[in-house]
Amino acid sequence: MWRRNFVQSIAGAAGFAALPGMPPIDAPVAPVTEWVPPYARLQRYRSRKQSSHDVTGGNNDAWPIKAGAEREIFNATGAGVISHIWFTISASSLHLKELVLRAYWDGNAKPSIETPIGDFFGLNLGDYVIFESQYIACSPGQSLNCYFAMPYRKGARLTVTNEGSRDVGAFYSNIDYLEADAVPDDALYFHAQYRQAAPNVAQSLANEKNIDGKTNYVFCETRGRGHLMGVTLGVIQTAEGWFGEGDDMIFVDDPAMPIITGTGTEDYFLGSWDFGGRMHAEQFSHHQYGAPLMQSAEKIGGRYCLYRFHGDNPVTFNTYLKHTIEHGHANNRADNFYSCAFWYQDQPYTDFPAMPPATQRRPRVNG
Repeated sequence: MWRRNFVQSIAGAAGFAALPGMPPIDAPVAPVTEWVPPYARLQRYRSRKQSSHDVTGGNNDAWPIKAGAEREIFNATGAGVISHIWFTISASSLHLKELVLRAYWDGNAKPSIETPIGDFFGLNLGDYVIFESQYIACSPGQSLNCYFAMPYRKGARLTVTNEGSRDVGAFYSNIDYLEADAVPDDALYFHAQYRQAAPNVAQSLANEKNIDGKTNYVFCETRGRGHLMGVTLGVIQTAEGWFGEGDDMIFVDDPAMPIITGTGTEDYFLGSWDFGGRMHAEQFSHHQYGAPLMQSAEKIGGRYCLYRFHGDNPVTFNTYLKHTIEHGHANNRADNFYSCAFWYQDQPYTDFPAMPPATQRRPRVNG
């Protein structure tokens, strides 16, 4: 106090003014919550992990999963939040499309997450690609990471099913979660839905105009209240030329017309100009968007893996959401799309379309 009064007296006597950008000398002190970061404050949860560790104390820290078998990888009762998922897998070259991740919230019999593991982690075409985003990532050594928070109130159960014809030799898993007495009333349930069109059906619309988006590719469709977090998308070109003249269209609370319409596929994924074009396409990955895989750009058989998240501005809905995108301008192309959409909503939603069998999920140039 003496020092502060002394500085004030000197400043007043000399007629000093505060430097630009500096608070006045007599400004009130900021509340503690504004300058002590959350990780340095008292936490009110209990840290837990469920993993594939060898319960005998040995070093067999992975699970085999036989062809056609389901493996429960997580089971918790009471309230909590899954904060991080890590997998690494030793299996056949097709396992990213053959292994299906499912999550069941609060005792529901049907899953609110249902997607091949590859599509969930942004590897929609079954190839490992090293990249980092804010929510999903793939590291050297074929390690998969997810940082989407997944709250639940009564319990949570996660499974992996081997829908392929060959056994998985080793499935390693670490799932970190927070155990609590309760989660906030406004905490929402996490969802992930797989879709594909292999191929899309090319359209010939009148005047090449598409206003209502009725024949668009659908990333996800749900009813309830919540917000969209984003998508991953794998594309295999079935024709020459640029596949990405399709606009994103998002229907919010009105199934008849989109309320949000963008300007092109590469624009939705926050690139531009065909990601560099046929000869100069350049892979990139950032926290909210990326194109970590681009091979044979704009050619038959060209392969793209893309992701876009809306963490800066999740797309809110009160009763209904359908997230779509055109496949070519006015849906005039028949490329193969494989996607996973991510969103949160107030109740666990389980009315998902039937997922195609593993043999049909394998990426290929022709349908």
